Amino acid sequence: MRKILRLSMLLSLLITSVNVFSQTKDIVVPEDILTKAKEWVSALNLTDAGKRTSVENIIALHLTTVKDWHNDHPSSTVPDGINPVTGNKLSDLDKQIIADSAMPATVHKALMDGLNQYLSADQVETILDKYTIGKVAFTMKGYKAIVPDLTADEEAKILAFLKQAREQAVDYKNMKQISAIFEIYKTKSEQLLNNNGRSWRALYSAYTKKIKEEKAAKAKQ
Repeated sequence: MRKILRLSMLLSLLITSVNVFSQTKDIVVPEDILTKAKEWVSALNLTDAGKRTSVENIIALHLTTVKDWHNDHPSSTVPDGINPVTGNKLSDLDKQIIADSAMPATVHKALMDGLNQYLSADQVETILDKYTIGKVAFTMKGYKAIVPDLTADEEAKILAFLKQAREQAVDYKNMKQISAIFEIYKTKSEQLLNNNGRSWRALYSAYTKKIKEEKAAKAKQ
């Protein structure tokens, strides 16, 4: 069963975004997407029922729009070519990201403006973490493990990169795409460390060696 959220039921802010795609038809939100939106919002423990419903609708509409755009713009719509940075032939994932990145910016703006209208900054971050399964905290934890003497300035800049990745990644449909967006900003973070006189390759190599040695030691116990 699918539920229909009619435009008249939604915020005028969202109507602007929806009209990018259609001036006449309703936006059809699948039951599973509405359920996901409700689950995410439940983590906020909102006591205002009206606010809770509004936030659920904002998220559900955004998720549905992202899905519909993705389905209507498969990777096959992007011509074969090369990655101008690496020179490698565009992969199917590359082409899908290109296709999905062409989604009108109003869709992202509607999501962020809507969330910021109803939620605190911390609550907005909670929702963005739901979209990206907590990749900011997980990745930051990895950097701290690999670079034990990470400075406060380095940590702040890397965290800013990861939060930028998170916000950009919410407009993509699946985890492969989301991970690819994070890779862009992980590369920026690692270049930052290199520019600070560190060697990311050496740091990562030392870390993996340490992990292997610890596993080997435990296996002998």
